[in-house]
Amino acid sequence: MAVDAQTRALLDFLGTLNLPRPETMTAPALRTMLSAGRATRPAGPSLKRVETVTVQGAAGPLAARLYASSTKADLGVIVYFHGGGWVLGDLDGDDPACRQLAQSSKALVVSVDYRHAPEHRFPAATEDAYAATTWLGDHVGEFGGDPHRMMVAGWSAGGNLAAVTAQRVRDTGGPLLAGQALITPVTDYDPTRASHVDNGEGYVLTETFMEWFWKQYIPHQQRRRNPLASPLRAKNLRDLPPTLILTAEHDPLRDEGEAYAAALTAAGNEVTARRWLGQIHTLWGNWGILDASRQAHDWVGGFCRRVLA
Repeated sequence: MAVDAQTRALLDFLGTLNLPRPETMTAPALRTMLSAGRATRPAGPSLKRVETVTVQGAAGPLAARLYASSTKADLGVIVYFHGGGWVLGDLDGDDPACRQLAQSSKALVVSVDYRHAPEHRFPAATEDAYAATTWLGDHVGEFGGDPHRMMVAGWSAGGNLAAVTAQRVRDTGGPLLAGQALITPVTDYDPTRASHVDNGEGYVLTETFMEWFWKQYIPHQQRRRNPLASPLRAKNLRDLPPTLILTAEHDPLRDEGEAYAAALTAAGNEVTARRWLGQIHTLWGNWGILDASRQAHDWVGGFCRRVLA
């Protein structure tokens, strides 16, 4: 179906801003532009608890932020990784989404700010995601979370990091994960997929912009097929936790997300998958702007409540 009316209005508005194409900019300049644009967006719901803390990454401490809709102890835990193509994004960028996720899931959300490319290229981000998750498995009780009810989640590049982390903790005897929620995730480097061609222009995340992200993260194309970057290519997809995969109809990444859902199902895993019709890659981040984004948050929150019960 066509892009829905609210999303079309948003795309039309963005078109009036005459912004430079992001792939023509440097990473620092693009970060500055996106940070300035946050001033007018909805702030996200008020919560009982929002607290900035430090967790341990692969190369040292990482900033993280805790979100909870209650002050109860022993909450289920969602280790969350923000989007931004491994280059953009930070704790503030996904703050509204994390607030809503904490409210809808009734869990303790721990948003982890991993190292970014091009300053820190692959595998820095995935090493941080894995290190932070395993560290939280030992220490999240200090923050009021239950380490026996823990899952990973993320959107776009953050979904990629969550998927890779779930595979790695399975293989290394890390914390037993109750689930993973992958929202419009990057799962495979293959720009020939139909959704990359059909949705490669006009929907915020363009094909040239996606290639720009890959170049910042992993300049050499062959390395992009490493399972730590393309989790769909892992040799073993068995014994992974219950998985939610949300894809968007008009997203270049749609087909690789759905291919990952199919591969996990074929390997015997429990998978809950849905293609959000009429929507684009940035659906998750448009909480408070699009009705469909609110609905997607409610759907993901329901999954999280179930697997963390």
